[in-house]
Amino acid sequence: MRYDVNMPRLLLEGSWFVNAPREKLYEIMSDFESMPKNFPTVAKSVSILSREGNNLTIDAVAPFLGVNLTAHMQTELIPPKGYISHNNSPITKDGVEKFLMEEENGGTRITYTYDIEVRNPLLRVIAKPLIGGFMMWHWKRAVIDRLEVLASQ
Repeated sequence: MRYDVNMPRLLLEGSWFVNAPREKLYEIMSDFESMPKNFPTVAKSVSILSREGNNLTIDAVAPFLGVNLTAHMQTELIPPKGYISHNNSPITKDGVEKFLMEEENGGTRITYTYDIEVRNPLLRVIAKPLIGGFMMWHWKRAVIDRLEVLASQ
């Protein structure tokens, strides 16, 4: 994770190995309508506003520190590798989220990056430990660990 308090951007990064086929993981992660059921601590609701081929416009409600935030997402599905999404919310703007997968040793290597601009200058001061540290810890438990369970079903 890289961050300079004088710069409004924050880069969140993670890489994990999941012992499941990439195609199965892609099937789960590209099903945005099922995100609230599959990942309830990450998505409260998801509405697909439009879909043109592999391009989706999505409004999602996500819990963040006890508050529900609505994120507007312009998402491109990249079968069977994952997705890239351009996101905006009340806390962040011009976020670029990448969830990408490669086959590795009979399983899948997941690389996740989220490059965001923190809107509030005061929040930027605490963004690295609060947003960065907590978010990646939470993402691992709420998405990656749960994804392994879902893929085994």
